[in-house]
Amino acid sequence: MAEPLKNSYDSAYVERLASAVGAQYEAFDQETFLTLVFDAEWPNRELKDRMYHLAASLRQALPEDYGQALEIVLRAAPPFGSFEGMFFPAFVELYGLEHWELSLPALAQLTRYSSSEFAVRPFIQRDPDRMMAQMVEWAGDSNYHVRRLASEGCRPRLPWATALPDFKADPTPILPILRQLRDDPELYVRRSVANNLNDIAKDHPDLVLDLCGEWSGESEATDWVIKHACRSLLKQGRTEALRLFGFEDPHDVSVEDLTLHGSPVPIGAKIEFGFSLRVESRAKLRVEYAIDFVKRRGQTSRKVFQIFERTCEPGNEEVRRRHSFVDLTTRTHYPGLHRLVLLVNGTIKSELPFEVVR
Repeated sequence: MAEPLKNSYDSAYVERLASAVGAQYEAFDQETFLTLVFDAEWPNRELKDRMYHLAASLRQALPEDYGQALEIVLRAAPPFGSFEGMFFPAFVELYGLEHWELSLPALAQLTRYSSSEFAVRPFIQRDPDRMMAQMVEWAGDSNYHVRRLASEGCRPRLPWATALPDFKADPTPILPILRQLRDDPELYVRRSVANNLNDIAKDHPDLVLDLCGEWSGESEATDWVIKHACRSLLKQGRTEALRLFGFEDPHDVSVEDLTLHGSPVPIGAKIEFGFSLRVESRAKLRVEYAIDFVKRRGQTSRKVFQIFERTCEPGNEEVRRRHSFVDLTTRTHYPGLHRLVLLVNGTIKSELPFEVVR
């Protein structure tokens, strides 16, 4: 089993942090800081809790004046990258909401080392107009980390972050940023644009489809963005999304001889299934399978998995796949009657029930 991400904040990491801060602030009491961090609750703290606890412990050990403390944070931050270093932007998030003139440049600087995507959200909630004006300005920054922050920080449904309900209801303030960054030279930025659009599509699918139709064909980079942005709509079998990417009505395609082996499948095991795909005329096909999973309370929830996406010539093709029922952090399996569904261009072509048991 993979090591939990929260364990990245081990004693060696926190001691390295203490040393880095001490090098920037002579009065920093490293031993006291370590005692503050490794309190009685530390073993029970999860990843984000540890992140914010590190920021709070730093605040207690630094000068009372926010500006002085922030200067020390900014000097100490560069060696601490990736998600682990996000406690530095968390410091600004927790203690800088009353100091915008100091905090916003600090967030733009800190995002170069890890990411300020969580930390900007309380500022958006406090004053959306002011903060989104700043985000539009960041979208034109020469540093791609800052440009990416402009898009990622305002995602309505950013994972692990507080949702932005006003933007879920009306994403209009986000659109100038996405328009500006849709053809960004950095994939890192374009991926954020696509993810933001995918968030918006969950509440405003027609808006996203209109935008993607407008941008389609502008460039190879923008075409990648709109395809990634529409991934949820494509999995939902939304006709407008499928047609946008050339997936027409699959009336000349059939799925024959769907067979399933391994049922009843014990939780932790796999099923194997196969079928014959019969294509009457050349067509661009998106072939998927879905499983209607039984949930804890007996209801079902469909999850769609792609098999392939390509142009197929007339003829028959034999397809075989396996699916694992090993429990994951993102999915727990429950016993009951499940259903395997084969889809071509969003249209159900065949299905079979099967049993999952403990």
